[in-house]
Amino acid sequence: MMEKPPLKRRRWVVKVGSSLLTANGRGLDQDIIAAWAAQIAALRAQGIEIVMVSSGAVAEGMVRLNWNKRPAALHELQAAAAVGQMGLIQAWESHFQRHKLHTAQILLTHDDLAHRQRYLNARSTLWTLLQLGVIPVVNENDTVATDEIKFGDNDTLAALVANLVEADLLIILTDQEGLFDKDPRKFPDAKLIPEVQAGDPQLEEWAAGSPGELGRGGMLTKVRAAKRAAASGAATVIAAGRAPAVLQKLADGAGLGTLLRPAQNRVVARKQWLASHLQVKGKVTLDVGATKVILEGGKSLLPVGVAHVEGNFQRGEVVACVSHDGKEIARGLVNYTADETRRIMRQPSTKILEILGYVDEPELIHRDNLVLI
Repeated sequence: MMEKPPLKRRRWVVKVGSSLLTANGRGLDQDIIAAWAAQIAALRAQGIEIVMVSSGAVAEGMVRLNWNKRPAALHELQAAAAVGQMGLIQAWESHFQRHKLHTAQILLTHDDLAHRQRYLNARSTLWTLLQLGVIPVVNENDTVATDEIKFGDNDTLAALVANLVEADLLIILTDQEGLFDKDPRKFPDAKLIPEVQAGDPQLEEWAAGSPGELGRGGMLTKVRAAKRAAASGAATVIAAGRAPAVLQKLADGAGLGTLLRPAQNRVVARKQWLASHLQVKGKVTLDVGATKVILEGGKSLLPVGVAHVEGNFQRGEVVACVSHDGKEIARGLVNYTADETRRIMRQPSTKILEILGYVDEPELIHRDNLVLI
């Protein structure tokens, strides 16, 4: 296959499934985990930030409990996850330590990402870990999940994490070479799809099939995950996790697996989402200088440029930005509550710590979270 240009994207979410991690149910495959850790360490040295989304807790728990079949009862799944999570995180930690990299365990439920404050807390934690050079290892919190809040598969979780950290690329490692036009396990003439646009209606028809015994997802969940990731501008690659040096080869531009392209770049996609998706919770009126830099300079909104605050908004909610002459000019996700904004307005960002006792961001609204009306 013709080689593609090297992937220049600098923040990746890498998802690995249970069948790869657990050697088809025979316990954690330490050799493959070591190989991935070595590749990720090399990518980190090249300046690529990595978030791991790792399945395998339930599968490893089943091995430790000598269960041959995945249980159907929720409390048994939760027990298996609690047992297996210990071994899973120990494996990642020990292999990354060989490369002098720290790891952090992040357990999420759907409720965490649906609740705005917890969503922002999770995002802040992940961004801080990446800035510190730590490898976050994310998994669904199966030990407390219920039918109402569990993601259902880690492909969906990986796509939501890609949205959460504003990743450039989601890589889903699987036991298949990529997406085929039919199930290659049943049809010898199946053809690999090298590149396609995420969300193409044809994808779900190609991907229809049964999930593996250990995991909850199949190829169908992967193409749906790619569509979710594309909503925030992230591309997705579905590739064979056991291919030698798969991650490094993808970084170098090797034509491995299937590339699912987003229709728009990350910033454009995110701003369209902001413009159409969220309800305005308050209003900030800008002075003349702030109005000018927002309209003409494409800059972030700083507290010093705010002259008046209306409403009772919370951190992470959408506020309207009104010009000094009363016209709404923009909307964006605010980094501070209404009360905090009133305390820091007209003040330089260097005073935020002194006034509030903490600093979330120097901007009241970052330009990436701001869309002109």
